[in-house]
Amino acid sequence: MPCGLFYERYEKDESIFPTVWLRFWMIALGVFLLTFPFFAQPLSDALGINLLNLFNLFFIYIVGAHGLNLLTGYTGQISLGHGAFMGVGAYTAGILANLGWPFWLALPFAGLMTAAVGMIFGIPSLRLKGLYLAIATMAAQFILDYAMRNWEALTGGSSGLAVPAASIGGFEFDDDFKFYFLGLAFAAGATMYLKNITRTRPGRAFVAVRDRYLSAEVIGVNLFKYRIMSFGISSFMVGIAGGLWAYYITIISDEHFTIWLSVQYLAMIIVGGMGSVLGSIYGVIFMVTLPEVLLIPAETLTEIWPDIFGIFASLREMIFGIIVIAFLIFEPDGLAARWHTIRAYWKLWPFSY
Repeated sequence: MPCGLFYERYEKDESIFPTVWLRFWMIALGVFLLTFPFFAQPLSDALGINLLNLFNLFFIYIVGAHGLNLLTGYTGQISLGHGAFMGVGAYTAGILANLGWPFWLALPFAGLMTAAVGMIFGIPSLRLKGLYLAIATMAAQFILDYAMRNWEALTGGSSGLAVPAASIGGFEFDDDFKFYFLGLAFAAGATMYLKNITRTRPGRAFVAVRDRYLSAEVIGVNLFKYRIMSFGISSFMVGIAGGLWAYYITIISDEHFTIWLSVQYLAMIIVGGMGSVLGSIYGVIFMVTLPEVLLIPAETLTEIWPDIFGIFASLREMIFGIIVIAFLIFEPDGLAARWHTIRAYWKLWPFSY
């Protein structure tokens, strides 16, 4: 009786979807995601939540979380500036859109601009690591936040910057239903890109730099090259996420890209699982859904306790911190590791030894 998976070729062992069963479930997931918008409205009415808006936020944040996971999870470089990098991408896309640039040209340029900014602030990574690098990237967060807030001629300052809806070939993605498919395409593309780059020579170099940077340098890995490369790719992805955010929200301000957003991004990959493609997705779903879940008891108790919304707003950050600490203590490898444990148990059940 077969009791495991046996591969005869290295290519088969490294394939993304090695089994028929896994391919079946991925096709089923794809069909579900493509058809979900057509029956989302009745579910939204029943749950009292705009599910299309929630999924659009999932897709945008997944692109940015993949970028941070590549930098922190795979390369070991802590960043507390990705909220500001997302702002760079959003403002670049918004400014270019107002200048008449088409969506298909403004969005990649926003990613490239963010990559350039990220690589500049990533230069200290050659000499700094750990908490020292975190402080350096936090300085980038404050510098860029100051620029977004005070460079009013370019960004509009605290008044914000209006951005037209994304359009391709005259078709505008001007509502949740239409934007859903655009966001899904970018989230799927970012997921496949991260999965594939970690299987290439640069991806293995990133992991080597993370695990044993001195040993990696001894065997010929150029630390500066791969650290800067990881900052560039990571910033490019979060810049794309920022551009998508600008086209989706259609009005942006510096309040959207504070250090709180950088902390949220870091919490997403911690909760989901650092160094895991699935970890970014699970972390985003968990952290974006959490505020909506916390609203349920608040709305239930509104008639009894009218001030409950104010109390929950003040407690949100505390609950957020408690959840992150709980994951660090009880599940340090994140939700992705827990999923792998469950899947491994049932894969060979009842012969799970």
